[in-house]
Amino acid sequence: MSGNEFDLIHRYFKAQPVVRKDVVLGIGDDAAVISLPENSQLVVTTDSLVAGTHFLADADPVKVAHKALASNLSDLAAMGAVPAWCSLALTMPSPDEAWLAGFCDGFYKLAEYYNVQLIGGDTTKGPLSITITLQGIVPAGTAIRRDGANAGDWLYVTGNLGDSAAGLDVILSGNAPSTELEETLLNRHYYSQPRVLAGQALRAVASSALDISDGLAADLSHILKASGVSAVINTEALPVSDALLEYAGSAENAAKMALSSGEEYELCFTVPESHRGAIDTALAHTNTPVTCIGQIRHGEGLQLRWQGQAVDWQLAGWDHFRSDV
Repeated sequence: MSGNEFDLIHRYFKAQPVVRKDVVLGIGDDAAVISLPENSQLVVTTDSLVAGTHFLADADPVKVAHKALASNLSDLAAMGAVPAWCSLALTMPSPDEAWLAGFCDGFYKLAEYYNVQLIGGDTTKGPLSITITLQGIVPAGTAIRRDGANAGDWLYVTGNLGDSAAGLDVILSGNAPSTELEETLLNRHYYSQPRVLAGQALRAVASSALDISDGLAADLSHILKASGVSAVINTEALPVSDALLEYAGSAENAAKMALSSGEEYELCFTVPESHRGAIDTALAHTNTPVTCIGQIRHGEGLQLRWQGQAVDWQLAGWDHFRSDV
């Protein structure tokens, strides 16, 4: 980037609302220095968002920033971690102060809510892209993994599913939202709320978990493969919003969207029978709706059932922002 890169860094990134006591040295040096609590482990995730792949180049930077940080927060939520620090690598075709101002507004609003401090990063010239590395903390040995599911465990998801895919359809139509329904779905695509508190609460009850970023059916397959098990989903039990039902036109179409919709940033998790009665208590302080959608079984693969009958739905895979962007 040009010689005013450091002015931009100082103006937009060095001044921020979150200043954590465990950051010994933050922005302004070659690297950051942080202090870790005793008997804890570091959980680290990195996500990149690229214009034309994950968001439109002319998308509202406030919404883009929220989406970028939320995707990382959701990864930590799935592990049961407490988010703490992040670094940001930002590539831009040219310095754009109006875009940066909007981006920082969205970024810092979400970062402040979760007490995440920006501790470093990089800026460079090139096609518009955003890469965030987020770090969090878990008590040693308590991180929720993908490989802990066992036959007999119950399968749950948080929140509603499918709204993000419907919102993406609205975006890709090329037209501004023309109804309240379209506006609602568009905002649900951009403004997902990562289940950070729920993830921490689930450390006590979940045997495995992950966040839904590529679609429930696709993401659940990672738990099944890592754990060496299969699953049955009762698709009529999938939680869907009234907005999605109206948009999809039928409960069956809504269920299909719920199975394939990516970038939801809800959690999918498994719970042993012995812990099933403790779910409500564990999540009581988080105000997180959860729904049991099926069960883990012996064997391999994923079976879908609709109203008690096995179905072979051909689901379109989620590829973030499809190639027609």
